[in-house]
Amino acid sequence: MNLHFTKSTNAATFLPRDEANSIPFSSSKLSEVFDDFSVKPGSLEAELMKNTVKECEGPGIEGEEKFCATSLESMIDFSTSKLGKNVQAISTEVGKENQAEKFTITGVKKIGDGKKAVACHKKKYPYAVFYCHATDRTRLYMVQLVGVDGTKTKAVTVCHTNTGAWNPKHLAFQLLKVKPGTVPICHFLGEDDVFWVRN
Repeated sequence: MNLHFTKSTNAATFLPRDEANSIPFSSSKLSEVFDDFSVKPGSLEAELMKNTVKECEGPGIEGEEKFCATSLESMIDFSTSKLGKNVQAISTEVGKENQAEKFTITGVKKIGDGKKAVACHKKKYPYAVFYCHATDRTRLYMVQLVGVDGTKTKAVTVCHTNTGAWNPKHLAFQLLKVKPGTVPICHFLGEDDVFWVRN
């Protein structure tokens, strides 16, 4: 299997909750945020920030409860509100030395389903912002992989079993040449993604 597990280049870190809450996070206040973080309007960084806020403000898809976390505390609050207090955070583990592109699967372990998980995806912003969502009809797995160079990777994998409400132009449908709602869509998660599951 040919795969690319690249090290994350998104080095933005969380701000403390009080500090994050004091900074406006809305499309109507973006010019203020650009000034605060010395971001030039119209630049690539400004466009990435604009896209992050737009995605956070937009509606979720059918069956999705979403929230954009601007602090670690708010991420934990959202996850525990959906899962209860006894939770564990898991993510893909890419070794520093991992240069392999060809991998063999050496093990698969089911770690949860959509009623017991919250996915948080890191977005482009000057400080850490995670798009978190609790979705139904998903299955989660931890997949152990070994590269041809001997490096080992543990990759969180999610399978979406209900894609009927997805945009028909979604890249997954184009790559797999299938239509929404016809087959489960499975994918590995990046190193920046965090899955919260019940213990």
